[in-house]
Amino acid sequence: MTLYAEYRHLGRMDYSEALELQRNEFRRLSEGNAPEGCAGTIFTVEHPDVYTIGKHGNENNLLVDEEVLRNMGARLFRTDRGGDITFHGEGQIVGYPVLNLALVNMGLRQYIFTLEQAVIDTLARYGTESGRSEGASGVWTGGNVAGKGPLRKVCAIGVRASRYITMHGFALNVTTDLHRFEVINPCGFTDRGVTSMQRELGYAPDIDEVRVKVVTRLAQLLGAECRMMTK
Repeated sequence: MTLYAEYRHLGRMDYSEALELQRNEFRRLSEGNAPEGCAGTIFTVEHPDVYTIGKHGNENNLLVDEEVLRNMGARLFRTDRGGDITFHGEGQIVGYPVLNLALVNMGLRQYIFTLEQAVIDTLARYGTESGRSEGASGVWTGGNVAGKGPLRKVCAIGVRASRYITMHGFALNVTTDLHRFEVINPCGFTDRGVTSMQRELGYAPDIDEVRVKVVTRLAQLLGAECRMMTK
């Protein structure tokens, strides 16, 4: 049996609409309605400006009230993923792998490690050294990770798993407006920075190219083929 993951790029889509697509795929996998060998779907999307807070997130990490966010043209969404508060917007690759971990033979901890590794490997292809920071999920550069400047996060990770099936995923800053993070304590941290590929590289990489590279690498690490699908 050939193991594969479907890949669907959703383009620009509201957070709530993308969440509903994840839930539909979760139901498909939970009910055993996926084709033989299909481990699930990797969705990628770019959201209009939105701040999301995980189910155990601290509301105090939002440093302004919601009216300020509305005046910025942004929304606030409370969701059921892990992690604290983060920002999604233009120039960011948001990945939502909805996968059956039993099929890819992974536990949740190894799966999160795999998400991080796919991003680390992709950044390395652009000459950016990155890695993990003990006690914090996501992908980081600087500090004790890469040794250049303060510790700063380039990719946030926040997932949920139920009955071995995942939802939510990662948010990789490519050309993201980093000023949007100034109204929050990103992921609950007050002593660490946020960065983007553009800031680290000194130029804006092609976001479509980065997107394909990170999804392809993720599928490889999952031991699955990546099958491009239409919406």
